[in-house]
Amino acid sequence: MTKKTKIKDLTNEEFLHYGSLSCAGCGAILTLRHALKALGPNTIVINSTGCMAVIMQMAVPKVPHFHVLFENGPAVMSGIEQALDILGKRDGTNLLVVAGDGGTADIGMGSLSGAVERGHDFIYLCYDNESYMNTGGQRSGTTPFGAATSTTPVGSVIKGENRPMEMRKDVPEIMIAHNTPYVATASIGYPLDLIDKVKKAATVRGPSYIHVFSSCPAGWRTEPRYSVKLAKLAVQTGFVILFEYENGKRTFQHLPKKRKPVREYLELQGRFKHLLGDEEAIAKMEEFVEKRLELAQG
Repeated sequence: MTKKTKIKDLTNEEFLHYGSLSCAGCGAILTLRHALKALGPNTIVINSTGCMAVIMQMAVPKVPHFHVLFENGPAVMSGIEQALDILGKRDGTNLLVVAGDGGTADIGMGSLSGAVERGHDFIYLCYDNESYMNTGGQRSGTTPFGAATSTTPVGSVIKGENRPMEMRKDVPEIMIAHNTPYVATASIGYPLDLIDKVKKAATVRGPSYIHVFSSCPAGWRTEPRYSVKLAKLAVQTGFVILFEYENGKRTFQHLPKKRKPVREYLELQGRFKHLLGDEEAIAKMEEFVEKRLELAQG
């Protein structure tokens, strides 16, 4: 069994320069910070266009780093991997692609699918804040039911994202269908779990995919001080299920023994404010998360 990381095991070294253009409470920058602590200095980072591209104008990684287009992060990393192989410098170098849900579930899906299907050896880290936050908060393929975004506003007939909860694009399951050697979900609310999963991904030969629930105070209209609390509540209410998938086996982490009500998660977010008086909608959410947890718990 892989040794679990403890706080005392974490390095004090920071692999991001101080200063950041991120919003207060940004989950994306926490995701990258934890990932780099797990991987260390011998790492090459590709980040696709998105919030991270702006943030890294100041919080630049202290490792080789390239900002590329929305759609081609995995393709660029495929070329870097092959170049390192030709030069005999591949072993011991961690290759990390970082992208948001827009650059992963939508615009970059073809590039990700192709790189994984070809078996390129790299880690892909998606920080999922459930919308295109860098360009005004438009809905993405991972936007949940009921969420108000700039392209799914609350109206008199349709109130926020109207797509059924079951139809939300589930990228980790898509990656499992690609026979990806290692697939995991994580949350910034459980940083040691995230770090352990990044470390494990670095030991895998072939592509690894980690989908990180990454809260966004600005886009979700929440107080920055609740960013980590929300990331925990997402797991505690069943909205997010943490798991690893490797060698055809799925294992779960932090499954709630007693699930918290969905309302506790919704009421802290302005994007769901309109649902708080809609008991039918909340009941549908409760039923959805309960069924998913029942499947996970066997």
